[in-house]
Amino acid sequence: MPIIPFALVFLPVGGGILALLVARDALRRGLLVVTAVAHAAMVAAGAAAPTVPPEAMLGLDAPGLVFLGLASILFVAASIYAVGYLRAETKDERADFVAGVMFRNAPERIFTACLLFFLASMSLVCLARHLGLLWVGVECTTLASAPLIYFHRHQRSLEATWKYLLICSVGIAFALMGLMLVSYAAAGSSSSLHLDALMAHATAMRPRWLQVAFVFLLVGYGCKMGLAPMHHWLPDAHSEAPSLVSALLSGALLNCAFLGIIRGHQLCVAAGLGEFSGSMLVLLGLLSLGTAAVFVVGQGDFKRMLAYSSVEHMGLLALALGAGGAPAASGMLHAVNHSLTKAALFLLAGNILALYHTKSSYDTSGLVRTIPVTGVLWVAGFLSITGTPPFGTFVSELGIVQGLLAQGRFGVAALTVLCLAVIFVGMSMAVARMIQGPRPRYLRGTPREEWTSVGPSAILLALVLALGVVQPHGLRQLLGEALRVAGGM
Repeated sequence: MPIIPFALVFLPVGGGILALLVARDALRRGLLVVTAVAHAAMVAAGAAAPTVPPEAMLGLDAPGLVFLGLASILFVAASIYAVGYLRAETKDERADFVAGVMFRNAPERIFTACLLFFLASMSLVCLARHLGLLWVGVECTTLASAPLIYFHRHQRSLEATWKYLLICSVGIAFALMGLMLVSYAAAGSSSSLHLDALMAHATAMRPRWLQVAFVFLLVGYGCKMGLAPMHHWLPDAHSEAPSLVSALLSGALLNCAFLGIIRGHQLCVAAGLGEFSGSMLVLLGLLSLGTAAVFVVGQGDFKRMLAYSSVEHMGLLALALGAGGAPAASGMLHAVNHSLTKAALFLLAGNILALYHTKSSYDTSGLVRTIPVTGVLWVAGFLSITGTPPFGTFVSELGIVQGLLAQGRFGVAALTVLCLAVIFVGMSMAVARMIQGPRPRYLRGTPREEWTSVGPSAILLALVLALGVVQPHGLRQLLGEALRVAGGM
């Protein structure tokens, strides 16, 4: 029995339990970083020899490896950022900068433990070979991340947490119904929800019931992925959570939900229903792009702006997968580019929020003069997330649009380009307000930018920049294999 898949789940669980027991803050923060690095090292070891034993409950196939690798990289970045972030957070009662009411943060040991449990649950989703186990993993991500969103125990974070729990719980109920329908569709051909067994007997499944099952899975996991119109938890949760949590929610968690949809699409393609599931994905992808375009323009809250940008990019991923072929190939690369860029931007948003004590882009000015490293990286992140050359996002977005045109989907391509253009204009107006203008008078002295606060973002953006120039052969092979498994080719 391969040890690595189990270790990838139980290592962060053990780290989380230890975090609850350790009394010294510095030791607990060190434990967080060490566990994150050890997890990344084990993912690398698993990637060197990916094996999926027949009927194994846990295993690393190509799609799982792509998303687990991203989650692990982002968790390392977030854990390094967390060292400085948690050191700066006071344990005393303080006033909320929006409402002025007093609040106190949740205990750091609970926050750290939940971070590690969150990593364990995302690992379980990526490794699960049984659709029921994948569902359990997705539910665990909700339970582990809800306390993280409620770290700042004030009214807005409480409201965001409840909205997150409520909508995602409804979504997970839809996904459970979808699994029951998959089981009914497979009755007589397979008695198991194991992915291998379902794929082996996919052509013998009842097509009508499988179509209904996919709709439930798409709505269910689409809630978690933030696809419109099920995205309503996302702007609140991303806005109110600590920035390092927002980075993990946007860069890693949404991918996990996308993996659940990929498994459903994979099954439909094997059953000869790829056109049906693909058209559903294209429809929701376009709807998400349009929704993001409407809400990004005029958005004053820069964290909510990033959240709607996540809705946009999840829409692009769904659209690309549904279209299949060349757009899907570029979509896989886009998943990598988006995760790295969005995590970097949310970490930088945390630096801005910590200094300016506001999330309003109208009240934030002179960013490059005040905190130059963060300011320059913020501009670079904006250019990357809007698909500007030479970043990797430009290559992947261009590939998606070119692929759509090559398939003769001119209307879909035109709508996609229009939405991307509107979002670019909307985001550029907010970013221009933030970087220009004088330095605020209430900021005295020269704020010090710790390496833990800017280093992770700089590295993540450098990776996206490098992907815009060259994609390593190994990465192209992995993404190609992931696409083949997902039924996109």
